[in-house]
Amino acid sequence: MTPLTNFSVVETDVAKLDQFEGQILIFAADSNSFDVVSRKINSLTNGALERFLGSEEFEKLGNGKVHTLSFPTGLAAQSLLIAKISLNSSVAEARSCGVEICKSAAGVKLLLAAGNFKLLADLVEGIGLRNYEYLDQKTNATPKPLDVTVMVKNVSMQSSSIAAKMAVVDGVFFTRDLVNAPANVLTTTTFADQLITLRDLGIDVQVLDEPELERLEMRALLCVGLGSSSPSKVVVMQWNGGGGEAPFALVGKGVVFDTGGISLKPAGGMENMTMDMGGAGVVAGTMKALALRNAAANVVGVVGLVENMPSGNATRPGDVVKSMKGDTIEVINTDAEGRLVLADILWYTQERFNPTGYYRSRNVNGSNNCRLGSRNGWSFFKQ
Repeated sequence: MTPLTNFSVVETDVAKLDQFEGQILIFAADSNSFDVVSRKINSLTNGALERFLGSEEFEKLGNGKVHTLSFPTGLAAQSLLIAKISLNSSVAEARSCGVEICKSAAGVKLLLAAGNFKLLADLVEGIGLRNYEYLDQKTNATPKPLDVTVMVKNVSMQSSSIAAKMAVVDGVFFTRDLVNAPANVLTTTTFADQLITLRDLGIDVQVLDEPELERLEMRALLCVGLGSSSPSKVVVMQWNGGGGEAPFALVGKGVVFDTGGISLKPAGGMENMTMDMGGAGVVAGTMKALALRNAAANVVGVVGLVENMPSGNATRPGDVVKSMKGDTIEVINTDAEGRLVLADILWYTQERFNPTGYYRSRNVNGSNNCRLGSRNGWSFFKQ
């Protein structure tokens, strides 16, 4: 898996600022933004910080943007980064500033002198998310995780907030790694195997193989994978952190590759159909984040893992199959595989868990592809 940014949280100690050899970042909202860290930095650099904050260049710097002063006098650091951001910034602005900081950090150790910045955890989340790089299929590639020391007044509170955000980043990375993996690497079997590893976090994971799916009469889902040598599977993940209440359900489509089946897609862009399992990837990443945060909630994640391929065994246009619910479905176009998979796993989830509500995820792009539902019907949920 792509390594996470390494964050450590320490108490503010201005006496050590001149000894740090990587990069030092401070925040400044305007030319009067001097806290105890800024004053110390300004003193060590013989007023260089004050001159910059009073310059036209700083005035033109956009909110959330970062300026670099290389090899500053009086510091062992190779550069001093100044992030211009208001103390009243929104969460989105703080996260965006974190992205800019990560882009400027250049893979060296970073000392983040946070001062009194209120949205520090959100900014750290932006740094963590921006530091993603998928290298699994690259020859001789070496990951370069970013090492960040966060200097704050309240170590305990900020450590807890940052840990919660990094749990989300960990879940996002899990999803991204699954989505980026090519179809010859992420088969239905290897996908299920990766989900089984979530048991180590306290998630109850159950894999339903084809004989069990036949017993459950999930023939809508099964018909999608008839043309593939990869066996169709349904994986059920349960996080029980909320006592005795009914769970919220996350339901995801996991087509590890979608050729369109007999209704073959055009060749152009078909390589991207390895991402047609993105909905299941989102469910998996969410479940991991919930467990890492020890969420006080009951959540069940159900994903249908199939591969839609053309072969002599594949479902044909015009074939009629029966869903787990008992409805008959005429397949006019075999590239409608998503609704066939979801028809069965939505019904299975409803019948087995009687959830309080459910979130259905088909894939990771497109505003109409994710919907929020309840037992009373569907309503659109915008991404």
